[in-house]
Amino acid sequence: MLNTLSVDVPETINFEFIKEKQRNTWGSGDYGRIGVTLQITGEQLCESMDLRAGESVLDVAAGNGNVSLAAARRFCEVVSTDYVETLLAQSKERADAEGLKLHYQFADAEALPFENNEFDNVVSTFGVMFTPNQAQSAAELIRVCRPGGKIGLTNWTPEGFIGQVFKLIGSYIAPPSGISSPALWGTRAFIDAQFGQYSKQITYRTREFNFRFQSPQHWVDLFRTYYGPVHKAFLALEEEQASALEADLLRLISDFNRGTNGDMVVPSEYLEVIVTKD
Repeated sequence: MLNTLSVDVPETINFEFIKEKQRNTWGSGDYGRIGVTLQITGEQLCESMDLRAGESVLDVAAGNGNVSLAAARRFCEVVSTDYVETLLAQSKERADAEGLKLHYQFADAEALPFENNEFDNVVSTFGVMFTPNQAQSAAELIRVCRPGGKIGLTNWTPEGFIGQVFKLIGSYIAPPSGISSPALWGTRAFIDAQFGQYSKQITYRTREFNFRFQSPQHWVDLFRTYYGPVHKAFLALEEEQASALEADLLRLISDFNRGTNGDMVVPSEYLEVIVTKD
């Protein structure tokens, strides 16, 4: 029987309803077209965690598998999970193309179907931060990681580019009532509150991922077409509001852009977190 850490859950929030909407959002568009551009963040996380061949790794909210594949390239025993089956299928295609062996399992990050202390390492790159019940998903990461094992996370910060993109979208499409911003996972205060009492050590590194696109408009067009949250936001808006959102996104890109000659090179800050479990 699986045990869980004690978590206070607000009774007025229907997390299952919210998760179903989120599942539809991340299943819309084609996240894999965007996700593959983030591969370097998964490779960097594996290096920061100093993963060793033969260690077990659970990837939570793995999407199309960036950190799952990175861990498998280091000959770890990898279980890759997500609640969007099409994304797991994309990850498997990538693994098959490289001849990598991974195990795949449909799983909800807030109710992981694994035993206590089962994995040497538990990871998530820009995944678990989007769960609606943040305390519950953090508790699950802790539960399935063995004592002395590591929990490795990459989370967009509130101040960084993607954090600001989500803030902007939230000004057009209100988030569900009672749900905290995903960008909280990109703050030390949140990580300390969720993991501090269960850890021997927490290390933080503020890093940047560079979005490199042909132009700002190229970024908007691709994210509008393929990236679920942006895709759904545009679909929900009337034409005039959609045009206003596009203009605001282009202005936001301009504020961050280091590109020259019309291209886009936008650094997006993220917090890399490594928790060593007590």
